[in-house]
Amino acid sequence: MEIQAGLTDSGRGTSSCVPEGALIARRVSPSGRETYIELTYLYLGSKPWVVLNGFEVLKEALVTKAMDFAGRPQDLMVNHITKGSGVILSDYGSSWKEHRRFALMTLRNFGLGKQSMEERILGEVSHVIAQLEKRVGSPFDPQTMFHNAASNIICIVLFGSRYDYDDEFLKLFIHLYTENAKIVNGPWAMIYDTFPVLRSLPLPFKKAFTNASKAREMFAQLVNEHKKTRVPGEPRDFIDCYLDELDKRGNDGSSFSEAQLILYVLDLHFAGTDTTSNTLLTAFLYLMTHPEVQARCQTEIDEVLEGKDHASYEDRHNMPYTLAVIHEVQRVANTVPLGVFHCTTKDTTLMGYSIPKGTCVIPNLTSVLKEEGQWKFSHEFNPDNFLNEQGQFEKPEAFMPFSAGPRVCLGEGLARMELFLIMVTLLRRFQFVWPNDAGDPDYTPVYGVTLTPKPYRMHIRCRETVSL
Repeated sequence: MEIQAGLTDSGRGTSSCVPEGALIARRVSPSGRETYIELTYLYLGSKPWVVLNGFEVLKEALVTKAMDFAGRPQDLMVNHITKGSGVILSDYGSSWKEHRRFALMTLRNFGLGKQSMEERILGEVSHVIAQLEKRVGSPFDPQTMFHNAASNIICIVLFGSRYDYDDEFLKLFIHLYTENAKIVNGPWAMIYDTFPVLRSLPLPFKKAFTNASKAREMFAQLVNEHKKTRVPGEPRDFIDCYLDELDKRGNDGSSFSEAQLILYVLDLHFAGTDTTSNTLLTAFLYLMTHPEVQARCQTEIDEVLEGKDHASYEDRHNMPYTLAVIHEVQRVANTVPLGVFHCTTKDTTLMGYSIPKGTCVIPNLTSVLKEEGQWKFSHEFNPDNFLNEQGQFEKPEAFMPFSAGPRVCLGEGLARMELFLIMVTLLRRFQFVWPNDAGDPDYTPVYGVTLTPKPYRMHIRCRETVSL
């Protein structure tokens, strides 16, 4: 079947009729081993989509022509669940700009990159250590522990408090999120997006809307509690800051509102929890199955932190190998393989082809993180991908697990700090060993809204060489 692609080869100035799924542009990798399909045009239901592959095309779209590609698709199931609000999925415009600017400013004011944020993270790590000390000698699945820890760190920022790992509020929210993650990544979401005529029917995708409503009610309760206890002008956390902003703005016609706040904190909680916890799970899977890498990290950590009570984020400058390992973990974890979908905000061009306004765009981050020619060892776990010949840390431009451009992950700075402080603190204190009875490790991820390793168990030993 042929479709009118709507793409024009701007070099010739003629409109092209392209078969669905056609390869718009391709090139062969330096080794000749792979063919990179840089642009693919297809229809999902009635909507035109373009898939972007490879560093050069993603850089052109997300950085060079960032404003042209800064939109978000607005008629998908996830948009309707979030009511088009929040900050991750909201379309490019004044509301998104206002809220992103506010979030960046607030996170910075609450210590992102400063000692106060380090203290919050290290405080949560102490609870992880307590959990691990109970598990010494008994292999266990760390998935829930890492998820709860990442959740609590962002909760401290958003709500000013953390939750015990068996807290009913936390358990319920995780259940609602987990169930929705399966629905929006499953066949019923595809049916919802492809066949709008079915959306009013009582089909299983309705459960996602019910769950989202419950989550909003839970967070609305937190906002109401803050309204009763806050002191205007003396914010304790993100919610207080937003309420102060509402007071300041009054009825100025801006996009700030309590309803927006609730969806905003839901967005930030999700973004600050799932990706970090899955990256930590990937990290310790590879550290256990590459004991030589773990040992070299521990040697460097011991040397740099000798005589110190705890790690500081500034210590990363003196730990090139450990920093390389953390970045390599992020590369192979590939936690958000297709990024967050984009949409063109106006008629534009890419790789010499014209793309109409409103075209949905899938940035295939996997193609960049594993692209031959961009990495010394593109198809294996190897920290040398981030080390130069002198053994110094060096980050290639193709490292974009957080995406790039104006839509780059809002929590990138917090995630980097979390990964460094958590991994360094735990590696300093414990040795992580692949259980003898666990068989061969399986690195194949479980696919969902984000990628996560298959469930595994870790064996923990206290490091006798550490004196704190």
